[in-house]
Amino acid sequence: MTHTALARRYRPRSFSEVVVQQHVSETLRRAIHGDRVGHAYLFCGPRGVGKTTLARVLAMALNCADREETGEPCGACENCLAIWNGATALDVVEIDAASNRGVDDARDLRERAMYAPSDEGRTKVYIVDEAHMLTREAWNALLKILEEPPPRVVFIFATTEPQKIEQRAAPILSRCQRFDFRRLGVADIVARLKEVLRAESAEAPDDVLTLIARKADGGMRDALSILDQVLALSDDGLTSELVGHVLGVIGEERYRTLFELLSDRDRLGVFELVQELLDDGSDLIEFYFGLMEALRLMLRARLGAHVQAERPGDSRARWEALARRFEAADLVRMLGMAAEVELGGSLRRTAQPRVLIELLLLRFTYLDRTLKLEELFGALGGKAGKRADPDASQSRVQAAPPPARRPPVSPPRAPPSEDLPADPLAYWRRFLARGRGLPDGMRTVLHAADARVDGAGGLELRMIPGPHLDRLNAGEGKALEEALGRAAGRPIPVRLRAIDLPADVRQAGGAPSGSGGERLGDLLEREPGLRPAVEVLDLELVD
Repeated sequence: MTHTALARRYRPRSFSEVVVQQHVSETLRRAIHGDRVGHAYLFCGPRGVGKTTLARVLAMALNCADREETGEPCGACENCLAIWNGATALDVVEIDAASNRGVDDARDLRERAMYAPSDEGRTKVYIVDEAHMLTREAWNALLKILEEPPPRVVFIFATTEPQKIEQRAAPILSRCQRFDFRRLGVADIVARLKEVLRAESAEAPDDVLTLIARKADGGMRDALSILDQVLALSDDGLTSELVGHVLGVIGEERYRTLFELLSDRDRLGVFELVQELLDDGSDLIEFYFGLMEALRLMLRARLGAHVQAERPGDSRARWEALARRFEAADLVRMLGMAAEVELGGSLRRTAQPRVLIELLLLRFTYLDRTLKLEELFGALGGKAGKRADPDASQSRVQAAPPPARRPPVSPPRAPPSEDLPADPLAYWRRFLARGRGLPDGMRTVLHAADARVDGAGGLELRMIPGPHLDRLNAGEGKALEEALGRAAGRPIPVRLRAIDLPADVRQAGGAPSGSGGERLGDLLEREPGLRPAVEVLDLELVD
């Protein structure tokens, strides 16, 4: 018996059956209904998303004798069946530009297009697939007929690489109506696969269909082809493990195990995991691309987004719990390191991908954890967990694995009672602790300032020269003094004084040469409160 592939048997026969591409199908249907069909179309998009299918449906609608008033083809008449099946039709011609790409082929097409359709009520349609394969000379040969087309002739160019057409024949683009087809989401593919399974009187669990949809990478044709393959695999039912093994897809459990190893810095476990993959016959390049997706998933979860809806509830919860074991900044760095492997092209060129994969994973385990400046200021005297300075919130400090010692604790905080202190310095500490009335972006530098009581009973703030001190001297210092007075219930004069740093202090933060060391030195000059943490934890500044 002859088996018709699912990708062919369930190909849409009308505009309404096309999945996801409604922005294209509805526009074409309305164009037919309103008699506003263009003479040339350019269909762009990934493979297997419906470009050629919609081209055939458009050709069917233009030549259907029983077309509905809405513009939909009947899909059952002789013309519709011939076009839908790709059979020979007088007025609808499909051309593969990959094998008919020269100027002579284009001239032949141009000459045939000059002849009228076979019947008065029909339209000649030329569907040129893989149009980006046409040569520059071939496009030049078609340029004139696209500029002044014969009546009742429609050209449809389908391509996965429109940028090549723009490079070779930019004038063509202005003579075509362009439609960009979208990749299909996992949920849309799964829904369509369920419809096909019901029509085939077959069943498959959701996790199997999700696995197929992810493997299809946005293409419905690929998804139906994979479904055809796995249905022939077993009569006893399909499991995600069996289907993943056949398709070469590595299960999510392996990636979750990997992130647990990375969180625990289990370097020996990394070697064992890679060995298990090889023992199972897994493709390490496939594992690499799955790792990229897993890192992206972890980063989304760590930033607070819900993991994709196509993940089952238990899997989604496990990913989100695992993501909380990493800082978002560390996941970004890991994702960047992984991307560099593919950007360099070394993974596909090497005969030993195992070495590159193991090296990448080991680099992850040696990756220093990231601390926020706010956390350091919390340890040095601020409130841990709260933002110390909006300007500093974008900076990150890279630290070695957790040290045995901790930096000294903060200076004394304001007393919890409501009794007002008499000492101006106590007022100042209470004012800083509350944080209300501080100038924007000044909290960190004011915490780090050397505050003293002057001889007149006021407050003297000694600060490193820089933009913050300039702002205070330009007027914000007066506002600070007024806010302090309101909090204390009496005026407290505030005097600003610039101090100079000794040469050895200025050079304390410049350990490594280069921009990172220089920036750390600059940061220490502006934020002297960081110096104890830098010295105790041996920190360096990273982006």
